[in-house]
Amino acid sequence: MGLAAAALAGFITVASTTSTEQSGLFRHLLPAFEKKTGIQVRVVALGTGQSLDMGKRGDADVVFVHAKALEEKFVAEGFGVQRFEVMYNDFVLVGPRSDPAKVGGSKDIAAALQKIKAAQAPFASRGDNSGTHFAELQLWKAAGIDIGTSKGAWYRDTGSGMGPTLNTASGMNAYALTDRGTWLSFKNRGELVIAVEGDQRLFNQYGVILVNPAKHPHVKRDMGQAFVDWIVSPEGQAAIAGYQIGGEQLFFPNAK
Repeated sequence: MGLAAAALAGFITVASTTSTEQSGLFRHLLPAFEKKTGIQVRVVALGTGQSLDMGKRGDADVVFVHAKALEEKFVAEGFGVQRFEVMYNDFVLVGPRSDPAKVGGSKDIAAALQKIKAAQAPFASRGDNSGTHFAELQLWKAAGIDIGTSKGAWYRDTGSGMGPTLNTASGMNAYALTDRGTWLSFKNRGELVIAVEGDQRLFNQYGVILVNPAKHPHVKRDMGQAFVDWIVSPEGQAAIAGYQIGGEQLFFPNAK
């Protein structure tokens, strides 16, 4: 079946992160892709860990996620064909304006996390095996803290996506790590402001991978590959760069 005929026949499933979905990026990108190819895209936004699990089970055609080490392992184990870098933004640490841990304005995320723990200031974590949660755990490690053994009542695992976790942080005046895209599109900020940004350890790279049809023959290889090719093409990259909220660009294309 040629690509045009396949496109008429259906859709692909892209397993992705709550940050790409809740920031509004897909609502901006997908109409352009669908118009060009006729291929419909169904996005399942779960967080990186669960999206990769979906790919491992063959329940998605493409994964579009942000945890490079986990993505490389996914490909090395034969679940994905090849990983392509797509875009980046950054994580920011947000917290209450009153700043009980006194970390505001810092560019050192490790020192900030040490102060939050020392103050036992409220911290809301996604706790959901997402790319953001994975990044948060790496940052605690960089701060010399084993958060698994040292979290107390001050540390709240929400087990939910980025938007709901920010709602929790806003409700309890807690610190939280968030991707900048979701933060810029988040309306219910309450007392929350950006406390720490600009540390190179807060860099947040996204990758896209076609699920391996050799493992799961029902994967829609041609249509999935068409999506991968488009998102890293000059046209797809320009569409990513063109997505803004309030004059601020949310994601920065960097396909090689």
